[in-house]
Amino acid sequence: MLRRMARRVREGDDPLDAAQERRGRAVLALGGVPQADLPDGVQQVRLRLLERAAKGDEAPRDVSAWAAVVASNFAMDWHRAKRRQERVGERLASLRQLEHPSGEDTSVLSMAVAQGLDELPDQQRQVLVLRFFADLPVRSIAHELGIPEGTVKSRLHTAVRALRDRLHEDEVV
Repeated sequence: MLRRMARRVREGDDPLDAAQERRGRAVLALGGVPQADLPDGVQQVRLRLLERAAKGDEAPRDVSAWAAVVASNFAMDWHRAKRRQERVGERLASLRQLEHPSGEDTSVLSMAVAQGLDELPDQQRQVLVLRFFADLPVRSIAHELGIPEGTVKSRLHTAVRALRDRLHEDEVV
């Protein structure tokens, strides 16, 4: 089955047939993946099929069911990533909005954040500013910078951790 799929791909055919793609989309949608992210989910299913064929792994007994499981896993991963990004956003928002900051507290925090941003490597600072100050989603940042979404997420994670450590080190927060 996978060899036949690999041959179809070499010939320019889609590794997913129309029914498998519809089923994958349905699983993704029922899993709570927004309409705008469904094409990415379907592409992930295709990618997993191609990776499996390229490795020469044995074909699953039911490719359609296997593809549905891959789509379901993508939906769970999508939600995990969304929750992580929301937590990071909440933490940064809490840094910006202390309960009743005096003018002096706000200036100290602003100066510490600015200094912390200056100390970040350019690529980390760029994605941090685009994500949390320009309020761009990860997908848009990746598209605009021409890098994978995973790279954006990795840089964001590293930048937020470094900035947080810096603010704790300076006893600002």
